[in-house]
Amino acid sequence: MTPSYHTVLTIAGSDSGGGAGIQADLKTFSALGCYGMTVITALTAQNTLGVTGIHPVPPLFAGQQMDAIFTDMGADAVKIGMLFSPELIETVAERLERYDVRRIVLDPVMVAQSGDRLLQDDAVAAIRDRLMPLAEVVTPNLPEASVLLNREIRTREEMETAAGDLAKIGGRHILIKGGHLAEGDAADLLYDAGSGRHLRLPGERIDTPNTHGTGCTLSSAIAAGLARGQDAETAVRNAKRYIAEAIRAGAAYRLGKGHGPVHHFHQFW
Repeated sequence: MTPSYHTVLTIAGSDSGGGAGIQADLKTFSALGCYGMTVITALTAQNTLGVTGIHPVPPLFAGQQMDAIFTDMGADAVKIGMLFSPELIETVAERLERYDVRRIVLDPVMVAQSGDRLLQDDAVAAIRDRLMPLAEVVTPNLPEASVLLNREIRTREEMETAAGDLAKIGGRHILIKGGHLAEGDAADLLYDAGSGRHLRLPGERIDTPNTHGTGCTLSSAIAAGLARGQDAETAVRNAKRYIAEAIRAGAAYRLGKGHGPVHHFHQFW
């Protein structure tokens, strides 16, 4: 029997510092036993201190990259990260529909760890209208969920209501990340739109500045799990375990002068 890879495609921006975006996605896929492929949507000039420049890829060329992948290799799962403009979002959504792509993880990236804006204001509506309905799992943090719903979400009770409201827009599973909660642990909330079930997933706070790329890494780990045949809840649980261990393993390292990366290959070295 001819061996085959578990394949995952990331559609996202490039981080020149290597801690987030395409670079973090590929490291995560490799660490979790998957073959990674890329559609680069933007180039960023970026390091541990912040983003100093963004060069968006023309939507036409993003579409050509997607055509190259789906007319040849295909993908067992897709992770979507930074999409800079409404035009780019429309192109990505159209190709996903054209090729009947399933197992999509949408990380609605809006702001970098440093606070730098990564999304045009008029792109938020396009994410809601065109991408969320296609997703198996949507992974907003609290600020992103607040932007998507146009209201502040600050408490656990508000997270539960928000998850249901986001699912009405789209997404078969909504994972609201609780790292921005002011009090308590960093528990996330997973909502299953099919059953209406809310599942609280505990998470510890690890004292380290090395948290650059955690959102990218988590969503990529979920996509890797889906590509390997896991159901959404199992993929989310395993991804949370992986990112927690990656943060813990990388906590003591020093790289750059700001927010360093997590240790994607902690199982190996």
